[in-house]
Amino acid sequence: MTPIRVVVADDQELVRAGFGMILDAQPDIEVVAEACDGAEAVEAVRAHNPDVLLLDVRMPVMDGLEAARRVCAEFPATKVIMLTTFDIDDYVFDALYAGASGFLLKDVRRDDLAHGVRMVASGEALLAPSVTRRLIGEFAARRPGSHERAVRPPSKLLEQLTLREHETLRLIARGLSNAEIAAELVVSEHTVKTHVSNVLSKLGLRDRVHAVVFAYEAGAVVAGES
Repeated sequence: MTPIRVVVADDQELVRAGFGMILDAQPDIEVVAEACDGAEAVEAVRAHNPDVLLLDVRMPVMDGLEAARRVCAEFPATKVIMLTTFDIDDYVFDALYAGASGFLLKDVRRDDLAHGVRMVASGEALLAPSVTRRLIGEFAARRPGSHERAVRPPSKLLEQLTLREHETLRLIARGLSNAEIAAELVVSEHTVKTHVSNVLSKLGLRDRVHAVVFAYEAGAVVAGES
């Protein structure tokens, strides 16, 4: 089995070393490089083409947000996980718009760190459904119209979806897992995975986190909807 290739970027040497040791101890994960600032992180991705980049939000030379923008634009196959000391951080919201696939707190447990890397590498949302819903719901409530992408997407994008795909998008945005969506729609999980894949492909989205963001921006759901 090919290991998940990871780059760890943080300006604190102990954090880098600690995360690197935890991940390298996993049989299916390999840390291929470390970086102490955003510029080094971008260069490390260019040099090693990793599956996942763990990226601190606040770093010297180039901050994590700008590094995330560059990596996500240049290397769409590399999934970016932002590291932060705050569970709700304005920089994290901007990072999601830049293309990051989620975030981890720096005091994350070692098992959750490895699990998070595996989830993002496989194309799943890093955040648990309930956390995704809370995070994006608060984002929608706190930051309306504050970003260049906070313009409601053209309705034609949603018109590309079939009825079932539209229902799937709404359920993703409500924080439901694949199993819960399958129960709601009375279909198999395999069918749900197909619907999710079609939604992401048709809307040009990286992963489920960005499907949630899109759903709020497009008006498919509204903050607080159950």
